[in-house]
Amino acid sequence: MITFIFKKKRLSLLLILSITTAKAQWIKQNSGTDASFRSISAVNSKIVWAGGTKGTVLKTTDGGQQWQVLKVEGAEALDFRDIHGASAEVVYAMSAGDADKGAARIYKTTDGGKSWKIIYQTTEKGAFFDSFDFWNDKEGILIGDPIDEKPYILRTLDGENWQRIPKEKLPAIKPKEASFASSGTCVNTRSKKLAWINTQSRVFYTTDKGETWQVAETPFKQGETSGIFGLHFYTDKDGIATGGDYKDDKIVSDNVAITHDGGKTWALAAQAKPDGLKESSWVLSDKSLLVVGTSGTGLSADMGKKWKAVDTEAFHAISCYKNDCWTIGAKGNLAKWKK
Repeated sequence: MITFIFKKKRLSLLLILSITTAKAQWIKQNSGTDASFRSISAVNSKIVWAGGTKGTVLKTTDGGQQWQVLKVEGAEALDFRDIHGASAEVVYAMSAGDADKGAARIYKTTDGGKSWKIIYQTTEKGAFFDSFDFWNDKEGILIGDPIDEKPYILRTLDGENWQRIPKEKLPAIKPKEASFASSGTCVNTRSKKLAWINTQSRVFYTTDKGETWQVAETPFKQGETSGIFGLHFYTDKDGIATGGDYKDDKIVSDNVAITHDGGKTWALAAQAKPDGLKESSWVLSDKSLLVVGTSGTGLSADMGKKWKAVDTEAFHAISCYKNDCWTIGAKGNLAKWKK
């Protein structure tokens, strides 16, 4: 009897320990740089790219065990606010900044980052790139700050040449409406022709690779420093919008909205914990929802009905391949998800 009680207690203790050690959390990785990052792109479970300040690009080919710090020649003053890895060799990097000051550029490498070339640059006054995404390794779409009361949307169909989508094909922009160049997730593409682009309070969407567009209102309110910061569609119909206020990034506010009809209508989820700004999200294979921002990381097992605060660590962007996820933020702050 005494032996049975001892075994039972030991079993309970082991169960508690296993639950504790299996706690979902971010595990810090050594980025090897103090540059700040707002973009990350997981090609698969081994190959991941990230873009940051000082013309810095990070690369791993072993799932994050080691990271290579790459400096893009001629881009030392640029901030790569978005990056798209097509493979270990082919990568696109987008810099955000005033075009008339030479900061609006798209770079491409086809040799894994050994050499880079500018495949698009504009000096048009008012142009400012915010985010881009790709349907495949050659076809992509980019959103910038509005010009002439219309969205500024660029598209490439060959991975080299970019053209602005004609203004007459696009809905009008509201006064002071724009996107935030904060997490590289203001544009989301899926399948062969679908794309969604967010401003502070609305989502523009296309079902034919940018030939025609519709626009939907969301519950987020348009603000100079507040609104939607990023999108993530995990099916062709189901998507997540995350947001908040970057100047008051810990305030209790609506920070997650969900659509189940391809972006036509949106409904608020419960406010993600910890309270405050959420900039980027991902839905894992077990359908749990992971969100990050400068207020911390939140996890929901029921698609936004209830939330668990994972931590209060500040991150800007997240990218996953299946359940292998990475997140990144200021001063080289980099981590991998462990569940």
